[in-house]
Amino acid sequence: MSEHPHKKQPRRHWLLRLAATAVIGILLVAVLSTGQDAGTILSIFSTRFLGIFIEAVPFLLLGTLASGMIEAFITPEDITRFLPRNPFWATISGAFMGFAFPVCECGVVPVVRRLFNKGLPMWVGITFLLAAPVMNPVVLVSTLSAFGFGQILIGRFVVTAVVAIAVGLVFALGAKPQEVLRPHATLPVTGGSGQILLKVPPTPRKPLLIGLRDALQMAGDEFFDMGRYLIIGSLLAAAMQTLVSQETLLALGRGPVVSVLVLQTLAFVLSVCSTVDAFLALAFAGTFTTGSVLAFLTFGPMVDIKSTLMFLGVFRRRTVAYLIILPLLMTMLISIWLNLNVVF
Repeated sequence: MSEHPHKKQPRRHWLLRLAATAVIGILLVAVLSTGQDAGTILSIFSTRFLGIFIEAVPFLLLGTLASGMIEAFITPEDITRFLPRNPFWATISGAFMGFAFPVCECGVVPVVRRLFNKGLPMWVGITFLLAAPVMNPVVLVSTLSAFGFGQILIGRFVVTAVVAIAVGLVFALGAKPQEVLRPHATLPVTGGSGQILLKVPPTPRKPLLIGLRDALQMAGDEFFDMGRYLIIGSLLAAAMQTLVSQETLLALGRGPVVSVLVLQTLAFVLSVCSTVDAFLALAFAGTFTTGSVLAFLTFGPMVDIKSTLMFLGVFRRRTVAYLIILPLLMTMLISIWLNLNVVF
């Protein structure tokens, strides 16, 4: 049974109040610690918020349009037909679904939620969620343009695939869909597991014009639903950027371990879209270790402030914590190992 609208309001209001309090607190700390007047701090904050939000909105819109198309034209039978039966191979296939659904971290969450409602196995969806912001043709071209064909391009795709598949397998082996997903993100017939529990007649495919109309209507609903998480995440990211300057973080980026931690923090705070983050990472290539640059290019697209807030629209809070901690630790360990053991 779906949640009634009046039951969702307290959750939304609680989240908005918490975010507003956090933003105001961070800005007050910035005023007190930097010595700048409140007007200057507010101007910097507003500029950074608009930069993050305006950059992200088009990709959220594309993601919600893709979500509407999936809802209108893809049936549960399509998911069952094209996905491997074996959980291991199905999880691996999830890492490469971004080439079929090329969305960044701003648009991947609504697509994943719609695929869950179509019966996509939970662990495959999580693998796709983490991998798709990097494993797609747009990011392939942008990374190639920034760094050329070489260790950064190959390392970015290999590390992303390894981490996303590993996290997906963790959820496949140790979690149930009803423990991971919020109730509205679980298909009643399949439980989000991909295993049909009840026999139902095949879903008829909609005619083109009716499907397009329904897709646009659902995309609009999805855009406003996920948009509030994007706004809150953008506010928090802008506030953190205002408090912690990029120059301060760069000054700490020395050594095989510290450099990785600094660029992971920077990736989380800056919340740069994965389609353009390679050009920002190019500025770090001369002063930071290669492993830390890879950490920036792999961890950031998987998890940043705005995507964390959007995760809360699909997953339970404990799951969101795992979706942050597991990629953080895996990318950190891989990057530090590369710095210590591989000569670039």
